[in-house]
Amino acid sequence: MSEKTADNVWNNCLKLIQDNVSPQSFKTWFEPIKPIKLENKVLTIQVPSQFFYEWLEEHYVTLLKKTLKQELGTGSRLEYNIIVENSTNNTNPYVVNLPGSTTAKSDTQNVNVPLNLSSNIKNPFIIPGLKKINIDSNLNPNLTFDNFIEGECNRLARSAGYAVANKPGGTSFNPLMVFSETGLGKTHLVQAIGNMIKQNNKNKIVLYVPVEKFCNQFVDSIRNNSNQDFINFYQHVDVWIVDDVQFLENKQRTQEIFFTIFNHLHQLGKQIILTSDRAPKDLKGMDERLLSRFKWGLSCDLQAPDFETRLAILEHMMYADGINLNRDVVEYVAHNINTNVRELQGALVSLLAQSSLNRKEVTLDLAKQILKNFVKNSSREISIEFIQKLVCDYFTIPVDLVKSKTRKREIVQARQISMYYAKDLTKSSLKTIGMHFGGRDHSTVIHACQTVNDLIETDKKFKADIEEIGKRIKINLV
Repeated sequence: MSEKTADNVWNNCLKLIQDNVSPQSFKTWFEPIKPIKLENKVLTIQVPSQFFYEWLEEHYVTLLKKTLKQELGTGSRLEYNIIVENSTNNTNPYVVNLPGSTTAKSDTQNVNVPLNLSSNIKNPFIIPGLKKINIDSNLNPNLTFDNFIEGECNRLARSAGYAVANKPGGTSFNPLMVFSETGLGKTHLVQAIGNMIKQNNKNKIVLYVPVEKFCNQFVDSIRNNSNQDFINFYQHVDVWIVDDVQFLENKQRTQEIFFTIFNHLHQLGKQIILTSDRAPKDLKGMDERLLSRFKWGLSCDLQAPDFETRLAILEHMMYADGINLNRDVVEYVAHNINTNVRELQGALVSLLAQSSLNRKEVTLDLAKQILKNFVKNSSREISIEFIQKLVCDYFTIPVDLVKSKTRKREIVQARQISMYYAKDLTKSSLKTIGMHFGGRDHSTVIHACQTVNDLIETDKKFKADIEEIGKRIKINLV
């Protein structure tokens, strides 16, 4: 009988785990794990981050224990080797070792103090002179996890947000900071978290506030000599969602008040959720004490959605509105509006408005005409997916085949031409291009480009095909 090693024990565990979780969960949470060592029935596995460790311990600890016990017997244990990114640029990531829990984590219960808005504490959301109406949480009930489309661009942030929504104040993601450029869904995500917490915890006080409103309220509290009321109001909140914290930059007095409220809530185990247009390390004019607290929990970014995610977003919007558009029109929009979700929504609204007003079906030509300004103003780059589709349409083959392992001559040629144009017309690295073709390496891309260049010089028909495909790419970009 061969000696057990970390690799073969973990591979056997993975076979069992794969039968007990969904394919997406397996790919997201188990494929990135690396077995490190096996000593005295203790298996050490390496995970990419503290977030990963928390998620496994929160959701899969029982499954991990059972599979490990089946492989190593009674007394087996799991330990984690966690990669930690250093905040300084001149040092490499380091690792920390943590033992796995022997039992699933227990829920921690917080005693919530109800906020009595009719008491002597003044509510800054009530406009003086008007009837005292509780503005509730200031959340938009339409912004939920159900209509927040998941993709590679937002998976980490969405997963972290979902964990926080299920256990506010009970995870290590406190504060949770979500950052990205405008229009990528920060506000939608944090409001979805708030709405889910509110739905699951009727007794919790959830409050969403943009920083600009917070700043204005603070100024009013100074003017009305009600500064302590202002602080007391916010210190009663259970879940504090603050949008656009970058607007605190260079506001020293407001930062001090913010710091006071932040510290009070955090020490009581209340959940804090923040958004920003950039990472904490890139915020300027911010008190170092505040910046360090922003980094206490988890910071995750939202990237611009890829083609598949943009397509899913458009399809969801159409389904929600009960409308239908031709597939080629939807794909054209998804290909050409690739900066942010807000522009996607604007483009779709423009198409529907024009179609309704002119009582015309939205054809591809009409879509190109209507979206001319959107496309010109988007300052977009040609995407690899766009090139793949045009090349495959030219040769009338499915796009999936150029990403497959097939070595059929016509498929190989389409794949090589797609790689050639991807290298020539996009700013993507060779590695990125290879990943779009079934995970091939950079040397395959180099070989493909060289083959295409050689054939252009020696094969007249091949050269004509290349020129025609080039024209089609340019025409479709106008």
